[in-house]
Amino acid sequence: VQLQASGGGLMQAGGSLRLSCAASELTFSRYHMGWFRQAPGKDREFVAAISWGTDTTQYSDSVKGRFTISRNNAENTVYLQMNNLKPEDTAVYYCAAERVWSVLTTGTRNIDYWGQGTLVTVSS
Repeated sequence: VQLQASGGGLMQAGGSLRLSCAASELTFSRYHMGWFRQAPGKDREFVAAISWGTDTTQYSDSVKGRFTISRNNAENTVYLQMNNLKPEDTAVYYCAAERVWSVLTTGTRNIDYWGQGTLVTVSS
């Protein structure tokens, strides 16, 4: 299984970026998908998740209203649209695939699969 994240970069505060994560060798439509991030010196934290089947979404309070997660099962890809970026959004962003919703949305332990990360830097 491979999760290939892309789309990171340098952006000024207030700008937008769209992250993508392409999955291979995975029954993508049967996995909940999520995004996490890890800022320098901090633990990895949950950002957003989208379920399989119903496309239910969940967001951390820090990104709610600014970020949108979506998925395209035909393309085995999950997206994270990030608007109104803030300097505190600076982090390496990781995509994740997990079969159990509560595991995906309540922590970083026991996640089935992780992507390699893409760096997002937001300047003030």
